[in-house]
This record gives sequence, C-alpha cells and structure tokens, in this order.
Amino acid sequence: MSEHKAKFGELFIVATRMGYLGDISLRALEVLKSADTIYCEDTRHSRKLLDRHGISTHLQAYHEHNAEKVRPIILRKLDDGKKLALISDAGTPLISDPGYKLVSETRDAGITVTPIPGACAAITALSAAGLPSNQFFFAGFLPPKQQARCKALTNLTHIPGTLIFYESPKRLSKMLIDAAECLGPEREAVIGRELTKQFEEFRKGSLGTLAAEYTAEDNPKGEIVVLIGTAPASDKAWNDEAVIALLRRALQDSSIKQAAADVAEHTGLAKRDCYQLALGLKD
Repeated sequence: MSEHKAKFGELFIVATRMGYLGDISLRALEVLKSADTIYCEDTRHSRKLLDRHGISTHLQAYHEHNAEKVRPIILRKLDDGKKLALISDAGTPLISDPGYKLVSETRDAGITVTPIPGACAAITALSAAGLPSNQFFFAGFLPPKQQARCKALTNLTHIPGTLIFYESPKRLSKMLIDAAECLGPEREAVIGRELTKQFEEFRKGSLGTLAAEYTAEDNPKGEIVVLIGTAPASDKAWNDEAVIALLRRALQDSSIKQAAADVAEHTGLAKRDCYQLALGLKD
C-alpha cells in the first residue's frame, strides 16, 4: 500500500443493482463488506440489498436534503483513514443522483476516489433498445414544466447521437408529446420500463406513435428510460413549419429581435428571414 493510501482513507463509488438484487459484482460485495461505513440515499432501501448478501456494515444516509451537513463529516472520516462506500438507491451513484460534490471535494482534499463499476439504467436500456449506440447523449431528467422542457428538447435537436432521458411515469405522456413536437413525430424512440425487474418492458416506435399510446393509457408504473434516435436525414433541412414552431416558443419569453436571433443561431438560417417570420407571428 502506498504512503498516500496509508495516511488517508478511501472513498469507493459503488454501483449496486437497478432492480434484481443479484445484479451486483463480486468486487462490489467485497468493498461493501470491508467498508467502515456505507453512505446511501435511503437506509431502509439499501438494508434489503445488504441483508440479501449477508452484509452487516453500518449504513448512514447521504442525500440531497442532508448533504451540506453530512459531507464535512464524511471528509473528516476519510482524513482519519476510514474506508467509506457511497451507493445510490439503484445503479451507479452520481448518474442523476446526489454525490458529485462529495467526489469533487474528496479529490480536492487529495484523497483517493475509487469507482466500482456495475449497473446503470441508461447504458442498460441503450444496450437493448436497438438504436444507434456508437454516439449517445445522456440528458438526465428534463424540466417538469412544459416551457422549460420544450426549450431543453429544442436545444438537443441536432445532437449527433441517441438521446437518453430518465422520466417520471406521471410525466411520460406529456414529455413524449413535447418531444414529438420539438424533435419531430417520425423520430424513432424506445421506452424502457422497470429494467431488470419482473415486468420489464421495451416499447419501440415513432415519437408520435408512442406519445399517442401512452396518452391513451393510465400512467405506467416504475422507473422509465426514454431513448430517442438520431434525426433522419430528411429532418436536417428546416422547413417553414418547424421554424415557425421554434419561433412561437421563443416569442413566449423573448422580443421579436431576440427570438429571431436565437432561432437563426439554432437552425443556421438567415436572421432576416427568421425576423420576417417572427413579425408575421406577432401581427
């Protein structure tokens, strides 16, 4: 063991499982057994996993509501030479979960941070979705309010790869409706639900079709991953209808001049053409 590791403790970022309790690596189990303390989002939830594998390591809560108070305590323990593990409720910590500030401050303090790889819902869904996987962009959760959500989707229009989102079951149909409007109803998409669990489901179709299907159904249950394929070649040239839709949204909180400038920058069209269209919409 190096002099550095002998002086300081070590923080392990441990991926656990998404649903099925057996989806955890042997190395992860070894680290969790040998750690002085395991920090997790919900101790009751994580205790089920530890009990399943016969691990009695002490659990402490670390989540967005107590992070400011608990983080200095963790750093002091690491400075005292403790070996600590961080896990999330499911999958890999820090992927749409709290933790990055702890990792950042731990590294800034010169203390070793060691990742223990394993399950991640975004990558698991991508591997089985049948969409292009050579390039992808993980966007996490979209804003809950429609205007902010549409703005975020519009900014992702021409990302050259598959888009991956996490979404709440209660907002899924609204998110798909907005995605169909902002990205195009014919764009291919896949919904992954309850991954690795008993009622795992993958549903593939166009954004327009999926939006209609989930709008007609009751809210689905469980954790959801939404994957949206790259724009078809035919979508790369902007038509008036698409530009007008962008301008309408931009005009909701911008002046005509600013809306035209923003849409021109986003689409590559001439500012004067966007300005004339915006004037027509205002009139």
